[in-house]
Amino acid sequence: MTYWQRRGQAQRLRGIALESVLPLCGARRDCQDPRKWRTPEGVLSVNGPKFMNWNCARGGGGAIDLVMQLQHLDFKAAVDWLAEHFPGVVPEPVVAPTLRPSLRLPAPDPNQLRRVRQYLVDQRALAPALLEPLIQSGTLYADARANAVFLLLGKENLPVAAELRGTTARPWRGLAAGSQKDLGCFAVPLPPCSNLPNAASPIILCESAIDALSCFALHPHCRCFSTAGARADPLWLKPLLDQAGPIYCGFDADPTGDHMAAAMIALHPAIKRLRPPAHDWNDVLMHEQI
Repeated sequence: MTYWQRRGQAQRLRGIALESVLPLCGARRDCQDPRKWRTPEGVLSVNGPKFMNWNCARGGGGAIDLVMQLQHLDFKAAVDWLAEHFPGVVPEPVVAPTLRPSLRLPAPDPNQLRRVRQYLVDQRALAPALLEPLIQSGTLYADARANAVFLLLGKENLPVAAELRGTTARPWRGLAAGSQKDLGCFAVPLPPCSNLPNAASPIILCESAIDALSCFALHPHCRCFSTAGARADPLWLKPLLDQAGPIYCGFDADPTGDHMAAAMIALHPAIKRLRPPAHDWNDVLMHEQI
């Protein structure tokens, strides 16, 4: 990105409404005074693009200043943070399609599928009957490194990303190269599904595919989705909010999960928190198998 492109990007990001940024920084609006926000750094007064932190007597103007103060970032890091969380604000440069890598899914290796099945069943307590429909559809497969590959599906049920989970002695997790996880998700059960749950069933958002599978095993009347990491506002969330069924944020019971769940609920008050009774849903499932 050239200097002028970077400058234009910063100008557009600086103009993002502070009320949109604050929930993503863990802030909550004061119930008595809508111009005040309670943040981990103290109480802020917001007046248009201006803000003032009365606890440390520091103020600023614009979204970049706000993120620098609340997230403890320098200018460049704050611009990158805003660009990641508000991708629609900054138009992609003309050259972006050539710069953005296309999705490169690891090739399936049927010889490693037994290892992946064994890991998910024996070490993750997932029932074979829950895994087989995913394997048959190709939504779950094994690659040459014995990673479990979970596809995230977007429009027309086409892959847009993939979660990778190592199944060997060395724990490992990641995403396939070129993954665009904002364009789709991993869902249980597979769409379309003639059995329960139906389109109006409760929805539970989880942090990973294994957690979504575990959550569905524990709550088979629900539909369970993976956000592929704790994120407050994935782009595919909006269509779900328009449906009749209730939505719960089932992120992990840890500071990151609690923080991002609070940010999601601040942005979408209809969503309720469903905190796992253990660290995550797979821990709950494994504990119930003991």
